Amino acid sequence: MDDASMKEEVFGKRRNIQWLVKEKILQDETLEKENKLPSSIVRMENRILQQLRHSRAHEMRAHVSHRRAATERVRFAHFNARSNNGKKNALRMSIYVLHVETQTGARDSLSRRHHRVYQLYSRTSGKHVQVLGRKIVASGEDGDKYAQLVVEADTFGSQVRIRGKETNFYLCMNRRGKLVGRKANSANAECVFIEMVLENNYTAWMSARYAGWYVGFTKKGRPRRGPQTLPNQQEVHFMKRFPPGEQPNLQHSSFTTVSKRNRRTQETSASPDTQS
Repeated sequence: MDDASMKEEVFGKRRNIQWLVKEKILQDETLEKENKLPSSIVRMENRILQQLRHSRAHEMRAHVSHRRAATERVRFAHFNARSNNGKKNALRMSIYVLHVETQTGARDSLSRRHHRVYQLYSRTSGKHVQVLGRKIVASGEDGDKYAQLVVEADTFGSQVRIRGKETNFYLCMNRRGKLVGRKANSANAECVFIEMVLENNYTAWMSARYAGWYVGFTKKGRPRRGPQTLPNQQEVHFMKRFPPGEQPNLQHSSFTTVSKRNRRTQETSASPDTQS
């Protein structure tokens, strides 16, 4: 086969390929022209559906916003009512607190003062508070004469004075927070303490003049300074105990029992010594 025939065959194949490509392009163009109408219809349907969705969403948002507005109005009305009641209650409470503070701070020199003899048991030292004249320690044994303290009610509230029964000196706290003993004839505000019953049933004594300063002792029975004390520290926790032989007299109680079988009455006396 010569070269001329080979070239004609190659050119013929190229022409056939070009013709096929052109025919394919023409078919695609005709298909696009034919599909213009359906695609526009589809786009229109999509637009209509989207508009419907938007309108429904708008209606739903309007309905939800209306319900929310109504709920907010109801809540606001309840809040106003509660706030007015709360303001009234807060005003009443503030007036009551002011009255209690005024009556607590006022000294009562006319009424008969309530005196009670106690021993103050220190939680940390395991001993009792002693008033040794001007010296205050917490190293007294049970029944020690210097550990017997007279607690005097000073005001309408829980403010008291603590006096040593043997030495007749008052337990006081000076401006440096140090516990000292002072003579009974000196009426000083530094000798007044506020009795506080804690959640663990222990008692704490806070200075009425220096708020936040408490009576406290170390493990060795030495007094701690007021600025170094806190109400949750064991150093400021005490237990009031009666001296030996001075416990209050408990009256015997009697009651009548009725038996279900014979309906007989029997009087029984119950005392603390016989109770099980």
